Amino acid sequence: MYRLFIVEDDKGIADEVAEQAELWGMDVRTAENFRDVLGEFTAYQPHIVLMDIGLPFFNGYYWCAEIRKTSKVPIIFISSAADNMNIVMAVNMGADDFVAKPFGMDVLTAKIRALLRRSYDFASAAPVMEHRGALLNTGDNTLSYNGETLPLSKNEYRILLCLMENKGKTVSRERLMERLWKTHEFVDENTLTVNINRLRKKLDAAGLENFIVTRVGTGYIVE
Repeated sequence: MYRLFIVEDDKGIADEVAEQAELWGMDVRTAENFRDVLGEFTAYQPHIVLMDIGLPFFNGYYWCAEIRKTSKVPIIFISSAADNMNIVMAVNMGADDFVAKPFGMDVLTAKIRALLRRSYDFASAAPVMEHRGALLNTGDNTLSYNGETLPLSKNEYRILLCLMENKGKTVSRERLMERLWKTHEFVDENTLTVNINRLRKKLDAAGLENFIVTRVGTGYIVE
């Protein structure tokens, strides 16, 4: 799972990007201590960084330069200061790309995915699981089918991974709950049902009807 580190003091923007990135299957952390961005970066070890220019205490250029002293991690600047001087400065300080605010999430998504593809060769190491022509990509937590790529939430990905690891076998609700929440105690079973139904709607819309079959009183299966 890719790790994204967001260094943005506008909480609204940071939360919106984080929510969207999690839907892509990414693990996300936002900077909390703007006096010690490097410390948080080092502790988290992200695969990619989104960095604003205007930050409290020290600007994004400073933190980009500090990160570059120890890491070649991909860095994308996001800023409303999108004039040529700032774009050139960002690149000179070690940024890999620049996205001007306000931006569309589809544009940011494309930029992040392209940069991850260029920077990491997970394709050869990350296994791909197949069922009925659908490919579950464990490197970026997406499902590919009929030329389309479906982003999956964390829970959707974990449900499919567990079922496809046990293809042809019924997986109990208790086991799925343990996989999703590390326990089946103190978790409302309706929560699992909601997640399963949401995933089924996404699969149906992609043309994968009845991909997940219910075994009444037992659990779920892909067969």
